[in-house]
Amino acid sequence: MQSVLAFSPRSPSAAFEEAARARQAELTKPAGSLGRLEELAVWLAARDPEGRARSRPCAAVLFASDHPVAARGVSAYPREVTAAMTANFVRGGAAASVAARHLGVPLHVVDVGVAHPYPNDPAGELVSLVRDPVADMDVGDLTEADALAEPTLLAAVGAGRRAISVLEPDTRVVILGEMGIGNTTVAATVAGALLGLPADAIVGAGTGVDAEGMRRKHDAVSRGLARIASGATPWDVLRAVGGREVAALVGAAGEAASRGMTVLVDGFIVSVAMLCLVRAEPRARASLVFAHRSREQGHGRVLDALDARPLLDLDFRLGEGSGALAALPLLDLACALHGSMATFAEARVPDRAGDVGERAPA
Repeated sequence: MQSVLAFSPRSPSAAFEEAARARQAELTKPAGSLGRLEELAVWLAARDPEGRARSRPCAAVLFASDHPVAARGVSAYPREVTAAMTANFVRGGAAASVAARHLGVPLHVVDVGVAHPYPNDPAGELVSLVRDPVADMDVGDLTEADALAEPTLLAAVGAGRRAISVLEPDTRVVILGEMGIGNTTVAATVAGALLGLPADAIVGAGTGVDAEGMRRKHDAVSRGLARIASGATPWDVLRAVGGREVAALVGAAGEAASRGMTVLVDGFIVSVAMLCLVRAEPRARASLVFAHRSREQGHGRVLDALDARPLLDLDFRLGEGSGALAALPLLDLACALHGSMATFAEARVPDRAGDVGERAPA
């Protein structure tokens, strides 16, 4: 297909991985005693251009879009909340804004389909906001028509790629997030199509819909799934029932993987986008670290399909990249331990054989 859909993920370095494992074996601790923090450090070192375990610089990129299916009452909130929350991100009042500020992570909001206008014309001092041209392209209600025409799909994937291309080139970790009323319905439909699951197995409460809202949501997802032909490719699925922010997430993660960056994956919607990416380009899986398991019913199914072990399980269901931001300190700590702990030789601590290492140079 068009080159915008073609990615070339970088492979981790076997030599850097081996060197990182060798260093872990020399640190003053029983082997494997820091568990997954050791794994994270080795993972990051193997993907670093200098073989160092680094989680910084880090950037967070959040894609926002509206969805026609929201008009069917599938969310506890009206569609206008997407624009209001986009402004809230930029003004610094949203959970993702607060977390990013606290962690010293720049937050980039990309509008790929928010109905205008934003309330109160947000200023961009703390968070950047860009409106991509794909935001003005037509989209369809997934229950009755293709959600994305092919030009819209290509433009949305391209928007995601551009959002990564403008980051500082030495960025090591990219946190991806999203915002869009109705997008758990979109993601559930995409996941159901890719995994061959019915609505009952994949639909969750999203923003907290009541029983009647859940009925409407099940109906919408079932109708969307019925429109997808067997044997559909991930791109076919995105065209039929996807959203602009989901396609942009695919493009962003694919571009980040092609640049050798680690993608710290947020919750259900971002994980569904990663499932699309990995089904289209399996090599991209080697660039993904999964931050958390959310309360959304279908998230576990998607994580299992990706053979993913999330770092956290805190009952999040917010989106916005909030779970990935919560997990970032674990990556920071893994890198700090890997780089700054003393070795047995440096600390003159006997190793398992009872030997005392040589004194390190002063």
